[in-house]
Amino acid sequence: MAASLRIYQVAVPAPLHGFFDYLALPHTPSILPGARVRVPFGKREMVGVVLGETDKSALALNRLKQVLQVLDHEPVLPANLLQLLVWIAEYYHHPIGEVVHAALPTLLRQGRAAEAGVAVWSLTPTGCAVEATDLSRAPAQKHLLEALSAAPEGLDAEQLAQVSARWSATLKALHTKGWVSAHTRDCLQAAKAAQSEPPELNPAQRLAVEAILSGLGGFRAYLLHGVTGSGKTEVYLAAIDKVLAQGRQALILVPEIGLTPQGISRFQQRFRVPIAVLHSGLSDAERLCAWLMARDGKAPIVLGTRSAVLAPIKDLGLIVVDEEHDGSYKQQDGLRYSARDVAVMRASREKIPIVLGSATPSLESLKNARDGAYTLLDLPDRTGSAVMPQVRLLDMRRLKPSEGLSLPLREAITARLEKGEQSLLFLNRRGFAPVWMCYDCGWLAPCRRCDAQLTLHQRRQKLICHHCGSEQEIVKTCPTCQSANLHPIGEGTERVEGALQKFFPKARIERIDRDSTRGKGMLEEKLRRVHDGEADILIGTQMLSKGHDFPNVTLVGILNADQGLYGVDFRSGERLFQTILQVSGRAGRADKPGQVLIQTWH
Repeated sequence: MAASLRIYQVAVPAPLHGFFDYLALPHTPSILPGARVRVPFGKREMVGVVLGETDKSALALNRLKQVLQVLDHEPVLPANLLQLLVWIAEYYHHPIGEVVHAALPTLLRQGRAAEAGVAVWSLTPTGCAVEATDLSRAPAQKHLLEALSAAPEGLDAEQLAQVSARWSATLKALHTKGWVSAHTRDCLQAAKAAQSEPPELNPAQRLAVEAILSGLGGFRAYLLHGVTGSGKTEVYLAAIDKVLAQGRQALILVPEIGLTPQGISRFQQRFRVPIAVLHSGLSDAERLCAWLMARDGKAPIVLGTRSAVLAPIKDLGLIVVDEEHDGSYKQQDGLRYSARDVAVMRASREKIPIVLGSATPSLESLKNARDGAYTLLDLPDRTGSAVMPQVRLLDMRRLKPSEGLSLPLREAITARLEKGEQSLLFLNRRGFAPVWMCYDCGWLAPCRRCDAQLTLHQRRQKLICHHCGSEQEIVKTCPTCQSANLHPIGEGTERVEGALQKFFPKARIERIDRDSTRGKGMLEEKLRRVHDGEADILIGTQMLSKGHDFPNVTLVGILNADQGLYGVDFRSGERLFQTILQVSGRAGRADKPGQVLIQTWH
């Protein structure tokens, strides 16, 4: 009996370390590690992932519960990824069930089938033989038949809806006649964007690409240190081109959702392949589609933010971590991990090269390069005729700012407006004002849920905590002295936007921060307007500080640069330097010279 006993070690999404033992269903085949099962857990049912099989348990057999349902005949998580997740749980001291749960898309966590095909309708041979003129008394059917005739590859539901608002009933009638049939295609298709030819690489770029290509087929970590505008992305693209030519896949990590639209566009122009995009802004169905396409090897390129490092990739050949220094790669709640460090470990375990790129590498990466753990690749110059911008400090002790903007900065913006060039103002503080204060007693509006102070958001008429997210109505009377003499202190992007509208009433102003890009597609639309020359002045937070290529931006103004000096984080000085250098790099990236003005009290 003991020899035939099957006990499965299952990871369930509970805040408890270790796995849980469950008895196998009788008369069922073995469940492979990485497959999902539905199991009883306390008074609930949960979807867990099988980690392994054994014939022994630390618990008595009569205390073991039985698996309720096997959800997958094949593992949804491949063995190499499952082993990486076990390492993550041990290294970061986090329950394995929650780690595995974090690696699965929401729909798979809920027990949905691991399928993401799209139904496509096309004409049958009988339907192709039908003359549209024979349907003069059925105009809706005639219209749909003509649309399907013009699309031999078929039309999906979204495309059919553009043909006719009542396509469903009409399609049903055509199907009843045997004129149309459905088949399933992959949920991701290669983009039909015009393919661009790769530019000529400069000597430094060629040396970097050759070094990376020499490491294909084994683990090696490269630190690509290039000044802003030096063409790091072209180095990535050239290396990825070689990896794809070998029939393998590439994983590219970016720190912010804001960088994915520009990244997708660059990759679509260079490669005619499906690109799986993974970030928190996707719908559940979109995320499942991209996840499965990456797992099945049907998406040669996988592009995403930090969670993409946990995605299953069938034949991974190269990992790229862009802006490797960025703090966004660190998950700050739930499973706390560094996506950059996990990416390095994943590359090591899968014996593939990894490229860490940045204009301002983190100190630990620089030390790894100095110690020989990483291979340092330098790109010391900007590409083409572009030169580094001139940087000038504005001593705010001698200048009287008006709503956060000094006179020299306002004059520089005016000069750019007259030339038809764009200006970018950086302030890493969203909202209207970071402090709501009583002028009589000095009371500051505190958050009721944490120790942070509330930020005034004037347009929403709310006081919002940027630490925990709690909101409350604006306090009109001081709770300490009962005074009504309350005022906003300091500037946020919302307040500076209002000041710009007052100083430059004819200028087209775009504010880009988390508040102004909440809606789906809003960030892409704002970036499109900037690239198309429909914006004159940009004001934004760190969403604008890295990775973006705005050829017509020739002026960068950094407001309140000193705030980074007062952070409690021991890395505050390092991060302030990185931020200033990164946002300065947005100026003068084309053939027009750039200027950077830094407003500082120190």
